[in-house]
Amino acid sequence: MFITFEGLDFCGKSTQVKLLADYLRGKGQNVELIREPGGTFISEKVRRILLDRENHDMTIETELLLFSASRSQLVREIIIPLLKKNYYVISDRFHDSSIAYQGYGRGIDIHKVKEIQSFAIDAANPDITFFIDIPLDEVKRRRNKFEPESWDRIEISVDDFYKKVRDGYLELAEAENRFRIINGLNSIEQIHDQIVKEIENL
Repeated sequence: MFITFEGLDFCGKSTQVKLLADYLRGKGQNVELIREPGGTFISEKVRRILLDRENHDMTIETELLLFSASRSQLVREIIIPLLKKNYYVISDRFHDSSIAYQGYGRGIDIHKVKEIQSFAIDAANPDITFFIDIPLDEVKRRRNKFEPESWDRIEISVDDFYKKVRDGYLELAEAENRFRIINGLNSIEQIHDQIVKEIENL
C-alpha cells in the first residue's frame, strides 16, 4: 500500500508518519518511510537547493520543476520497486504538495502542475492520502516555537500564501476519494488512532 501525508508546514504530519510506520512494523509488515523532497541520493541534493533560504531568486517555475524532478527519481528508484515487493510505502508529502503549494499557492496554472505531476509519478498513485488540517493561526503559533533562522525557504512564506495552499488542499480533498481530512488540533494520540482505523478499513 502507498500512503501519503499532506498538510501545511508545522501541522504534525511528520510525527504521524513515524507513528504509523512504527505501528505497521509492530504488526510484522515491511515498511519504507520516505520524505519529500528527498529520499534518494539525487533527491536529497535537490532538496538542499529547494530549501536553502539563500536561493531567494528561484523562480516559481524552477521550484515546481525541481520538486517534480526529485519526485520522479524517488518514484522510480524507491517507491515502485518496493510496492512490487509488497511493502507499505509511507511518504511525508508527495505530488499533492506541488499541486497545493506551487499550483494554488504560487499561482502556476493548476492543469499544467497536474500534468507535470502525472508524468513525474507515473503509476505511483497513492492508495490513501491523509491531509492533517490546521488553521493559519496555529501554523504561526507552532512556527514561532522555532528560531526564525531555522525556517527553510518555504516555511518563511507569508500568511496569504499559506491560506491559498490550505484552500487548495481542501479543494483537492473534496475532489479525490483517497483523501482523508484529519483535524490537526486533536491530540497526537487521537490523530494516530484515527489514521490507524482508516488504514485498517482499507
